[in-house]
Parts: sequence; C-alpha cells; structure tokens
Amino acid sequence: MDVQTEEGDSYTDNLIGTLLAIFGSVIVSISLSIQKYSHVKLAETKEQRTFYNTKTWWCGFVFICIGEGANFVSYAFAPIAVVAPLNAVSVLTSSILGFLFLREKSKAKDFAKSHGLAFLGYIFIIGGTYLFVSFGPNSHEKLQAENIVKHLVGWPVLLYMLLEIIAFCLLLYFYKQRNANYLVVILLLVALLGSVTVITVKAVSGMLLLTLEGAMQLDYPIFSVMFVCMVASVIFQARFLSQACNLHDPSLAACVNYIFSTIFAVVAGAVFYLEFQKEDVLHICMFLLGSALCFLGVFLVTKSRKKAKMFEPYVTMDVANGVPTIHDNGLAVQPDYNGSFSYGALVNNDGVAPTTLPVNLEHPTVTVRGTDPPHGQPDLKKD
Repeated sequence: MDVQTEEGDSYTDNLIGTLLAIFGSVIVSISLSIQKYSHVKLAETKEQRTFYNTKTWWCGFVFICIGEGANFVSYAFAPIAVVAPLNAVSVLTSSILGFLFLREKSKAKDFAKSHGLAFLGYIFIIGGTYLFVSFGPNSHEKLQAENIVKHLVGWPVLLYMLLEIIAFCLLLYFYKQRNANYLVVILLLVALLGSVTVITVKAVSGMLLLTLEGAMQLDYPIFSVMFVCMVASVIFQARFLSQACNLHDPSLAACVNYIFSTIFAVVAGAVFYLEFQKEDVLHICMFLLGSALCFLGVFLVTKSRKKAKMFEPYVTMDVANGVPTIHDNGLAVQPDYNGSFSYGALVNNDGVAPTTLPVNLEHPTVTVRGTDPPHGQPDLKKD
C-alpha cells in the first residue's frame, strides 16, 4: 500500500513539474516576443525614448519573471531528465510566434517551400516531447538537506565533479589563453556550468518547497552553498552564452546549446540524484529516442530560420552630441535574446541597435560630397 501511494505521489509530482515547465517555457517565449514587438513598434514610430519607458516592454518583463519562476519551481517536482529537455517547447513556441507576428506575409506556396523544414521540426519536437515525458524517470525524493548531503559526498558525484572541473579548466585555458573561440568550445563551457545550475536549482527549489510545507531547511549550511553555486553558475553561464551568440550565428548557437545543455543536464541528474536507478532498459531507450527526436526537431527549426541580412549602414545627419549615427535601413530593433536559457525569440531580426562612427569625438568633420571649396576660402568645418 505504501509503495502504491509513493508511486501515485511520484506520478502526481511529475505531472505538476512537467506542466509547470511547459507553462514556463511558453510564457517566456511569449514575453520575449512581446518585448521584441515593443522594440519594433518603437523603431517604426522613431520616438526619442528608451525601450524601458514603454508599457509593452514591461509587460513582457513581468511575463518573463512569471515564466522563469514556473521553470524554477518545476525542478522541485519533476526529475531533471524530464524538465531539461522541455526547453524544446520554448523553441517551438518562439518559432510559431515568429511566423504569426514578426514575419512578413507570403504566398502559401512560397511559405510551404521556405518553412517546410520548420513544420517537420514541430512534429519531431511534439513527438519527442511525448516520448521522453511518458517514458522518463519517475523518481520521487523529498530533497531534505540530509539527503542532498548524502548525494554530494557519494563517490560517483565526487568523481563526476572532478572530471567536470578538469574539463572546464582545460576548455577555459584554450578559450582564454589560446583564443579558441570555437562555438563548440564556448558551448561546452556553457553546458558544464549548466549541469551545475540544474543540480543546484533542483536542490534549492526542493528545500524551499519543503520549507513552505513546514519542514524548515533554510538554516542548513548546504542550502547556502547550493544557493551561492546556483547564482554564480547562472551568471557565468549567461556570460559565455552571450559571447557565443555574439561570435557565431545565434540560431546555430541556440541549437547546439540546447543539445549540449540537455545532455549534460540529464547526465548530471542521473549521477547526482540517481534518476534512472529504478528504470528498465525499455523506458531508458524510449526516453533516449524522444530526446533524439527533440534534438532533430530543434535543429530543423533553427536551420530553417531566415538568415539575417548583411549590415548595410548609411549615415544620417541626425547628429547626436556631434556624432553621426549609423542605421541599418532605418531600423533599430531589439536584438534576439540570445542569452536566454529558455531559447526564446528565435525569429528573424533584420535590424541592429544603432552604433556610432569611429571618428574623433571632439571635432567631427562634415563635408559636402561632390563639391570643391572656392579658391582662397577654407573648407567648411563644424566646430
């Protein structure tokens, strides 16, 4: 009877965690699209005000907080192996929102020809999500402080952390000292930090949940250790991910990052929390098949994304503080949120933020093209 009750509790907790993760991913994608829409509209009106002064952008920010909060709480209910691959839902939602709101309309024949791979990717993501959620681990463990310490001092976890630290130091050495700015190197750093993030997030959210239920866990030292590690790993993970998106194609970076981060997160959950300990071979194989389908679906969706146009600047005479401004075809819209952990806003972005010309800021010179100054008169200069 107790075994049946525990299995029922595990199924209920997994269902709650899965629904929270899906809800959080969808809300984050919607919020990022709302913020991008706010930037686009602000660029069209050419109003001289910043984006954070618009109600639409703040509405998107509130939705981001709600979505990320749901993702955070989901780790307290469901295993990491189930929650981590669900980031594919964010890719799916962002792509659909891009088609509906942020792309130009086209004929049905041209649309199907251009975006057929994306719709095939949607099918793979939906099918893969169903498989890994249905056949994923169904572990149920109350993450008390004592249990987390027991997991932490186990030799599999210590060996895993040692190997991860060695790999991270080697990759960081090649990245910093050897200037190995390859996409794989940077995203492996992100994935290694991400594995620490999911371990600490699950521990912190689980202890917070138990505290809310009446069993105080916040006064244990392990909570403070996990919280500090969580914050530090998130900050450095976002920094490396931002660098990867700045140096390489954001769509490719999002795809590879999803694959690497999911693999390392699943392995971390299996080693640290023993999530696959009670699973049979069939369930593990079906879970791997579902994850592989999601990987393929994300690859197809990001591959079909329209490439960004080359930057073709022109100089306008709307000089600000004596410095001319470069525009990209008159548009200045919000860049993609490439550092988002939910991989949101994977839509085409033909504009970039305005930048300034590399000229002497103290004495910029403005000359008239195609005319020569009269003899005996100095050139016209703007002091």
